Amino acid sequence: MSGSELNADALGAPEGQPDAGDTIGGRIKALYLRYHDNPAYLAMVLGGFCLISALILASSYMATLDPIALRQKEDLQSSLALVIPASLHDNDLVHDAFAIKDTNGARIVYPAYRQRTLTAVAYQVSAVGYGGPILSIIGVDPNGALLGVEVLQHTETPGLGDRIESKRGDWIKQFSGRSLAEPSEAQWKVKKDGGYFDQLSGATITPRAVVLSVRSGLEFFKAHKDEILTCPDGSCKGNRS
Repeated sequence: MSGSELNADALGAPEGQPDAGDTIGGRIKALYLRYHDNPAYLAMVLGGFCLISALILASSYMATLDPIALRQKEDLQSSLALVIPASLHDNDLVHDAFAIKDTNGARIVYPAYRQRTLTAVAYQVSAVGYGGPILSIIGVDPNGALLGVEVLQHTETPGLGDRIESKRGDWIKQFSGRSLAEPSEAQWKVKKDGGYFDQLSGATITPRAVVLSVRSGLEFFKAHKDEILTCPDGSCKGNRS
């Protein structure tokens, strides 16, 4: 047997096993060795990896879409429950929500119905405090009186401005029962500014912003009262018929 024949036999696949060139890995390796310097081939490989990654991400997103939406609805319902007591409604506030156009855009209104009668509405209000935007939600009865106010998000100073949160004190409770008529519109300020509402010790800018946002929320209700009480475009007709 010649040396070349010996080398060929030595490099060949063991008896009973396919040659490496006949396996999938061998074919991929052969393609790589043949085309690895070809820009078109490299672009195709990169595109393939990107496509596979995109499909994996899309599948993951679709798999978590419904649970995320459910969690968001649960969080919203929990917030609404803080300003509209469960005893005031027998409907799904989130399901029956409608939008009302205002000068600042559309505001989502969550109506509460009890035996097909509107008992309250809730919606979000905001203002800029000391540390940034303060987002709150307010509940209002059909007469324009506040059922409650709850701060949802803020970046105010811990130990000072964060006392606007209900879990950190009773300051926010002073809004319950108030309206644009009680106190008067001119009194919708903190006491330091000559108004009705208490400020917080060591923090005036924060409560001033909350008072302003709640007042603007009541002014929104006053400006759109007829539209709110009749439920625009008949979108809540099913709850009232």
